[in-house]
Amino acid sequence: MNQFSDIIIRPARPGDFESWCGLYHGYARFYKVPMNDTIIDTLWDWIMDPAHEVEGLVACVGTDTAPCSGFAHVRRMPSPLRGVDIGFLDDLFVAPEARSNQIGERLLDALRELARERGWDKIRWITADDNYRARNLYDKVSVKTLWNTYEMETTV
Repeated sequence: MNQFSDIIIRPARPGDFESWCGLYHGYARFYKVPMNDTIIDTLWDWIMDPAHEVEGLVACVGTDTAPCSGFAHVRRMPSPLRGVDIGFLDDLFVAPEARSNQIGERLLDALRELARERGWDKIRWITADDNYRARNLYDKVSVKTLWNTYEMETTV
């Protein structure tokens, strides 16, 4: 039996902070983004605030109080051309030791259900072109669009 057969996906709770924080630092290292306590605390405050757009799901293995093995951060995003809201997946990460155990798939399934509950007909996200492992999963559950992503700095 796969040790990850009992994967529980649920909203993040205050007691998840320590394990979520470790995962988020791993996520930032993967993307080579400097991380500090201010960023961590701000994001966690957003996730814990039911009035904030950003929502956090965590994956726990075995029991819903087990340390987090993965997370997903999602938010509502207006789609002006459609005149509707859709979901935007900002972050998805699974602990390296827990990969290949369908945690990523289960997080995406939970996001699909959340989108249905919210009335979003799609969830959109971006990933690094060289993130082949994640892209392999994404190719199984979604359709790659033809759009390129640009960023414009607003500070001088």
